[in-house]
Amino acid sequence: MLAKKLKYKKLVDLAKTIRSKNAGPDLITFDIIFRQKEDYELVKRSGVINKKTISELFNIDESRITDLVEFDPANAIKFTIARKLPSGSPGESDTFGSQQYAPLYDLEIPV
Repeated sequence: MLAKKLKYKKLVDLAKTIRSKNAGPDLITFDIIFRQKEDYELVKRSGVINKKTISELFNIDESRITDLVEFDPANAIKFTIARKLPSGSPGESDTFGSQQYAPLYDLEIPV
């Protein structure tokens, strides 16, 4: 018996908005917002966005992920990570936390 081959879509092709931003001096929050409820439910049901995947995508320890929330009323998934260095401190590379979301774009979601 042949196994059914899964098809995938990239998260960037399903989500309306993928962004990151400061959530205080020590945190960066990420928002993944979907235009269509169906796309949101597809991604949510897939279970692909989880602490293990996030830690691998961003090359961080899972303990740095402080929150991971699926927010049904807004068709959104949100997670927050603790920074290694406070925003604006010497050696910190993204004061506003607004350039951290790119690894999410190519995340493959089974469809």
